[in-house]
Amino acid sequence: MDAIGIDIGSTSIKGAVLHVDSRCLGTPVARRFPAPLAGLPAGHVEIEPHAVSDTVADVLTELVAAHPGVGAVYLSSQMGGLLLLDGHGRPRTNYLSWRDERSAAGEAGSTLALVRAAWERHGDLLTLGSELQAGSATSLAAWLATHGHLTDGATLAGIGEAVAAGLVGEGVPMHATAAIGLLDLERGGWHHAALGRIGLESLHLPALATSEAPVGTTVVAGRRLEVHGPYGDQPCALRGAGLAPDELSLNISTGSQVSRLARAFAPGPYQTRRAFGGMFLDTVTHLPAGRSLELLVDLLVDVAAAEGVSLTAPWESIQRRVAAVADTDLDVDLAFFPGPLGTHGSVRGITTGNLTVGSLFLAAYRAMADAYACVAARFGPVAWREVVVSGGLVRRTPRLRALLAERFVAPLRESPEEETLLGLLDIACENAPAP
Repeated sequence: MDAIGIDIGSTSIKGAVLHVDSRCLGTPVARRFPAPLAGLPAGHVEIEPHAVSDTVADVLTELVAAHPGVGAVYLSSQMGGLLLLDGHGRPRTNYLSWRDERSAAGEAGSTLALVRAAWERHGDLLTLGSELQAGSATSLAAWLATHGHLTDGATLAGIGEAVAAGLVGEGVPMHATAAIGLLDLERGGWHHAALGRIGLESLHLPALATSEAPVGTTVVAGRRLEVHGPYGDQPCALRGAGLAPDELSLNISTGSQVSRLARAFAPGPYQTRRAFGGMFLDTVTHLPAGRSLELLVDLLVDVAAAEGVSLTAPWESIQRRVAAVADTDLDVDLAFFPGPLGTHGSVRGITTGNLTVGSLFLAAYRAMADAYACVAARFGPVAWREVVVSGGLVRRTPRLRALLAERFVAPLRESPEEETLLGLLDIACENAPAP
């Protein structure tokens, strides 16, 4: 029986019919992910959770109305961030996004620094997969606890779990692929000892799921559907891309990651997460990509707006300017947001002849390609069979793709579009009853 897949992404919420028998996707339906709330302190990024649930319901209703024979919905969701739910799975806070940086405020004395110090002192960070960012669930939960906002009986969740709970009418388990930075990857299960060391011993954790069994049912447009997930969107995307253990993944979109699949937990200079099928996902995340490039685009758009001009297709114009530049000695560092490559970006080597739109973005693309090659070396001297590139940014940026081909010895294989929904399709096919 056909199903529906919905990916709750950072930029958009996208859904499609999962045609199980033919193993293909229907035409996707997309809505923009709700904008962050205005008027918050600097570094705070919060989204009203009901706005997310309503947008998911809108996509789901449209798809069910057009395809009334579907029998299930499979969810994937952006990873990181958190919100708190009550005992019935209802939101008690806004969704604090993975882009939220409040836990890093104060630098040396920040919540993030204190958590890192506590975990490094006890050796917890490695067994947690070295998963700790300003927008991690753990650092945000520690910030809430420090500021007296962690109320008794609150259950930790991601935005995907909140949406699923709203669909089924009660709290749902958190799938291992979504539980980043919360698991003891050596022993399995929640890392209660590590959470206790940062003042989160009273934080209620949901049940932990490791299978793709349904978490409940919902009724949409008069149709009863099994609800599966939510699963982490990164493992789903890599599943949809068909990533094999001897392949390297470059996912380049709003954010970007360099990743590989591993059969065993082996800590290193990277993060480790749970993948499907009992495997592990070694990854380096928060690498500069579309989010940083958008700052440069915004600068150009802002100048035009000041003159009352509205740019209708800035990205297309930028690509034409880049295509006209053979090379540049301009040097761009895209680390405008905190990440593994630094916290402060820059533009250097400016001359009267190189500060053009084409040179600026060519230098930015070159910096990205160099960064991916450098980060890939963290996995050791691996002879990759193929390098799998995915994400909307690399698809619409041919010069970046050419630079990537220059940096890697292994051939590049472009992932199919909608790889996250394709990952959900693969799960739905595995769950389908035998004929």
